[in-house]
Parts: sequence; C-alpha cells; structure tokens
Amino acid sequence: MENEKKASPVSDMGAWAMNVISSVGIIMANKQLMSSSGYSFTFATTLTGFHFAVTALVGFVSNSTGYTASKHVPLWELLWFSIVANMSITGMNLSLMLNSVGFYQISKLSMIPVVCVMEWILHSKRYSKEVKVSVVVVVIGVGVCTVTDVKVNAKGFICACVAVLATSLQQISIGSLQKKYSVGAFELLSKTAPIQALSLLVFGPFIDYYLSGRLISDYMKTISSGAIMFILISCSLAVFCNISQYLCIGRFSAVSFQVLGHMKTVCVLTLGWLLFDSELTFKNILGMLVAVAGMVIYSWAVEVEKANNNKSIQPPKHSLTEEELNLLKDGLEKGPIGDLERGESK
Repeated sequence: MENEKKASPVSDMGAWAMNVISSVGIIMANKQLMSSSGYSFTFATTLTGFHFAVTALVGFVSNSTGYTASKHVPLWELLWFSIVANMSITGMNLSLMLNSVGFYQISKLSMIPVVCVMEWILHSKRYSKEVKVSVVVVVIGVGVCTVTDVKVNAKGFICACVAVLATSLQQISIGSLQKKYSVGAFELLSKTAPIQALSLLVFGPFIDYYLSGRLISDYMKTISSGAIMFILISCSLAVFCNISQYLCIGRFSAVSFQVLGHMKTVCVLTLGWLLFDSELTFKNILGMLVAVAGMVIYSWAVEVEKANNNKSIQPPKHSLTEEELNLLKDGLEKGPIGDLERGESK
C-alpha cells in the first residue's frame, strides 16, 4: 500500500505531463500544417477524423494482442457520448469561424464555471470557497493574456453556447463512464474512437467546405510530402493527447482538467513567441503570471478540501483505551464471576 501511495502522485504527474506536452505539440504541428505560411491544410474537422481513426487503429491492435482487455459498455451510451463529443468539435470550429478570437477565448474560459454548475446539477458536487476563488483567479489571468477584441453575432453566439455545453458535458461524461462501468481510460477511448472517426470522416469534409469553401479532394490531388509528414505527426500526437485526456479526467475531475489545462495556453503563448516570432506583450506576461498563480492556489485549495473531507470521516475504533480496559476489569471483578468464586449464587 505504501508503494502504491508513492507511485500514485508520480503516475498522476506523468498523465498530466503527457497531456500538456502532446497538446502543445499538436497545436504547434497543426499551426504549421494549417497556416498560409505552412501547408494551408484548412480541413480541421476532417483532420480530427484522421486523429480518431489512428486512435481507433491503435486501440484495435492493443485489444487484438491482449495488451488491454475490452469491457462491456452499452452501445447506446457510446453513441450518445460520441454525438456529444462530435457536437463539441463541430461547435468549436464553427464558433472560431463565426466569432472574433476574443469572444472565442471568452467562450472557452466559460467552460470552467459551466462544468462546475453541471457537476453540481448532475452529481450534487459542491466546492469550497478556496476552490471558487482560485477558479476566478485562473479565469481572470487567462482572460487578460488571451482576450483581445470581442465581437459577437447571433449565429456565433449559438454555436459558442453549443460548443461550451457539449464540451463540458463530454468531459464530465468521460469520468462518469469510467467509474460507472469500471473501465480504463484507454479501453473507453478505444470504444468511442471508431464511432467518432467514422462520423467525422463522413460529415467532416462537408463541414470543412462550409467553413473554408475548399474541397479536401482538390487539396489531396496536389498534396506535398511535407503536408503528409505533418498530418502523420499530428495524428501520432493526437493518440497521446486523447489517451492523456481520458487518463487525466479519470484521475482528477473535469474542473481540475479545465483549470490546469490553461497551463497549455501559457505554454502555447510562450512557444509561439520563441518559435514563430509571435508578439508577447506586458499584458500577456501579466496575465500568464496571474493564471499560474491561480493554478497554484487551485492545487492548494484542492488539497485543503481533501484534508477537510478526510477529517470529517472518523475511522472506526479497533482497540480499547487504557481507561476502558480498567473499567472493564473493575466490572468483571464485581460481576457474577466474582460472586461465584466466593460461593454465592443468585
């Protein structure tokens, strides 16, 4: 047990590090793949379908070789989850297209309070004052360093609402399904990935045509070897990104995943400045410092909440105190056994 307790924080940190590294890596690869100065592959939804297809292939090989065991999860739950997840992906892409970057960032920040409210409604989960304060600090910090111009229209607002609700529900459902059916992160992902891959590869090209006005079939006729290499890199990183997302939500919670996930925003801004000559202003730096401070406060607040919960659960007594032993001894000496030894009967 002692070894398990020592290994647990290490494995938690490993899952979180995998998520941050793979997420930042895939953003950098996609930036090169999709930018006009790169390979101009503007088919984000179809690319996500490629991601899930490769993930499904890895899951199939893992199950076939016996590396992982497949547990039963009802098909209707897998279909429902896949629909919600695809609504999240499509909603995010439409929100980015129809809204300004500033409003898109605000909609992403709103996921933290939305997840909190959803967990309160669905699972009756409550949060301490310290956790609430830390969440507010993180939101303010990320907002300062990312939000610029804020423009919104009716269609964009509806798409943003759908994206936020679907993404929040998806992340809560990942943890719920793992606990409900005692299924591991990779096993659950290997079951949902084929459904998501099939649906996104069928409908993705139409969504991308609506977003960019370009057909992927036309792009594939003149695709370069460099674009193919970056698609493969993106798909490989997506496998680790998807697995680590399921691992993190299964180990922590949807709220923790959202709060600590903004560390990726800080990393992306920093790497964009280092690798792509992106502008890094005093406002960006100040916002990142506030966000990091909020994440530190959140981690501390979660530990305090756990300690308070542990104190409220009193362990059962397994041994008698010295005072209780003396009282028991006196009771035995004065009781029926002592009277029988003196030859008296009742």
